[in-house]
Amino acid sequence: MTPKVQRAAPPFMQIADHFRLKIKDGELPQESKLPSIADIAREWGVATATAAKAVKQLQEEGYVRSSSQGTFVDLGRKLTSGPDRLQMLRATGSGFRPGEHVEILSAELVVAPAHVAEALKLDEGAQVVQRRRVYRDEDGVVAVSTSWLAGEMAEAAPELIEVGPLPKMTFGLVEERTGRRAVRRRDVVAMCPVPEDIAEVLGVETGAQALTMTNHYWDQHGEPTEYAQDFLGAGRELSAEYALD
Repeated sequence: MTPKVQRAAPPFMQIADHFRLKIKDGELPQESKLPSIADIAREWGVATATAAKAVKQLQEEGYVRSSSQGTFVDLGRKLTSGPDRLQMLRATGSGFRPGEHVEILSAELVVAPAHVAEALKLDEGAQVVQRRRVYRDEDGVVAVSTSWLAGEMAEAAPELIEVGPLPKMTFGLVEERTGRRAVRRRDVVAMCPVPEDIAEVLGVETGAQALTMTNHYWDQHGEPTEYAQDFLGAGRELSAEYALD
C-alpha cells in the first residue's frame, strides 16, 4: 500500500479534540467551567474566532453548554446509547441523564446465543452473563438494552447476576474488579424485528421493525469485554454531527 501524508486536523478541531478527551476521561467532570474563549485563544496562540469555533464544535456534539456565565461541561443532552453512557459515567460518575431512570428486568447466566459467543470469542455452548434493563424518562421508554459478558465475569463481580442497578454500571464494575478498561468500540445501527419479550416492554407487536444500536467493546489488550444491543423506544433517534472543514 502506498503511504500517504497525514495532514493535521484544523486548529479549531485540535482544540475541540483536546477538551473532548479531557471530558471523556473525567478530567473535566460535569459542570466544570472551560476557560474563556479569550483564554483559549491566548493559550493556543490562535484567533478568538478559531477558539470560538472549537467551543461551538463541542456544543454541537453535546459536550458543553454556554451562557453569559461561561461554557460548562454538560453531557445531560447527549443521546443515551451505550457509548454515551460510558462517556457520561467517566465524566460525571453517572450514566443517566437528568430525569432518566433504569429498571433491571433480568440478570442471569445463560447459554450464549451463537452470535454472542462469536462476538465474545467464546466456545459454542459457553455461559454468559445476560443483563436486560429498560431505560425510561419523562417521555416514556428510551430503550430496552441487553448486554452480554463472558460468564467468568460473574466470578469477579457477582453483582452482575443480581437483579438490581449496578453502582458503576457494567463498564465501571468490570474495570474496578478486573482492571479491564473499555478502550475501543464498534457501533452498528440497524432496523431489526422486535423479539416477543422486548416487544411487550416497548408496547409494539412482536416482529415489528425497530431502530437498534449494537455495541461491541474491547479492552486495552484487544480482547472483547461486552456485547450489547439496544432496541430504541418509539420516537427516539440516533444522530451525530461532524465538522467537514
